[in-house]
Amino acid sequence: MTALNRLSIAAARDLLRKGEITAPELTEACIGAIAAARPLNAFVHDTHEAAREQAQAAQARIAAGEAPDLCGIPLGIKDLFCTRGVPAQAASRMLEGFRPEYESTVTAQLWQDGAVMLGKLNMDEFAMGSSNETSVYGPAVNPWKAGDTPLTPGGSSGGSAAAVAADLCLAATGTDTGGSIRQPAAFTGTVGMKPTYGRVSRWGIIAFASSLDQAGPMTGDVRDAAILLRAMSGHDPKDSTSADLPVPDFEAMLTGDIRGRVIGIPREYRVDGMPDEIEALWAQGTAMLRDAGAEIRDISLPHTKHALPVYYVVAPAEASSNLARFDGVRFGHRATLAAGEGIDDLYERSRAEGLGHEVQRRVMIGTYVLSAGFYDAYYNRARKVRTLIKRDFDRVFAEGVDAILTPATPSAAFALGQMAKADPVEMYLNDVFTVTVNLAGLPAIAVPAGLDRRGLPLGLQLIGRPWEEGGLLDLAHSLERAAGFVAKPAQWW
Repeated sequence: MTALNRLSIAAARDLLRKGEITAPELTEACIGAIAAARPLNAFVHDTHEAAREQAQAAQARIAAGEAPDLCGIPLGIKDLFCTRGVPAQAASRMLEGFRPEYESTVTAQLWQDGAVMLGKLNMDEFAMGSSNETSVYGPAVNPWKAGDTPLTPGGSSGGSAAAVAADLCLAATGTDTGGSIRQPAAFTGTVGMKPTYGRVSRWGIIAFASSLDQAGPMTGDVRDAAILLRAMSGHDPKDSTSADLPVPDFEAMLTGDIRGRVIGIPREYRVDGMPDEIEALWAQGTAMLRDAGAEIRDISLPHTKHALPVYYVVAPAEASSNLARFDGVRFGHRATLAAGEGIDDLYERSRAEGLGHEVQRRVMIGTYVLSAGFYDAYYNRARKVRTLIKRDFDRVFAEGVDAILTPATPSAAFALGQMAKADPVEMYLNDVFTVTVNLAGLPAIAVPAGLDRRGLPLGLQLIGRPWEEGGLLDLAHSLERAAGFVAKPAQWW
């Protein structure tokens, strides 16, 4: 039998129900894998004893025939989710020692379904980053290698992606504000889905940009993404942006028949300097969907070219507002003052000590664009262009397009440290294919579809209609089968 920690959710679920494996055995296999993979720095807070207790309780439910799909399934949780009694630090010194007295809605739903929590996963500080290098814990490391240089697993959900790719857990939660699920998934040969804004509750998730943040699943394949998304989704009265809509059985919607579905290929995503192998992969993905019976249609999303600057005005503005609470008085790290220092010194030093440089940069940008003299010139204008970006998608979908196929990232994973001292805009360009989805509130999924010339994974992105995650997952399932991506990183850790 396959090593238990390498099982998919679907396979483990079926074996658990048949009694061929037990939840404690499955959990121990993952705990052993985590212990052997410390060089990846994926898990930053272990909850192994609690996991063993949860596994025993799950096994009792399975034996009684009362097991939901996730019962007994070991998961990793991004450090942005509040978890009762377990550190939730958002990878920042600012929240060092914070142990919430409450559970996020998403994780509460997972535990109700009998899932097992292995621990908290590394990430970029306050989810601000594309390489997992802004973390107070140090960077997570991609289990894929090309030569001797360690690679980024992407960000901000880098720990989640690395853990799933290295089979340390059967799946993980992530959050996506501008691509923070999809980019790491593409860099690690895993599947990452950002649902429609409002499909998954944001309550109990430490906020970055409230109109953009959305939690989603990070898994080994599309079927597992469908299973985990269903458990994470649902209306939550505690979140005013949560949609009061029924949650379909996404797994049951994986028909494998996409004949007649219309796939749009946006000409504006052919950006200058895009590597030939990304262009080739995109063409291959288009051919795969055409061969499966889909209709391919060229489309235009003319305001796409403005998406990155709009995102990097709106997101920092919202971050500036959300992070204002971490001032050393009400919340967060509190600096020690010298004799004669006052409240202004406390604010300044607490935030300087508690927040990393990238977070400080974004907060300062956000404060600037919200200031009296620049609000209309920057923030208000960005909001208006955001509306135009959304209208582009609305028009295309109204004209009969079911989904849009694009590259997930402009390159394969890059080396850790490669962009650390570069112009920060160079790092921000990693989000060029993903930020439009967040600005428009749409669902999107990254699927591994090939390897580059160095043997590193490359992903394709499918963008769907709002609230039609089931149809999007079905298309992704068809693309996954056609691509036949089965490569795994060679174990070096």
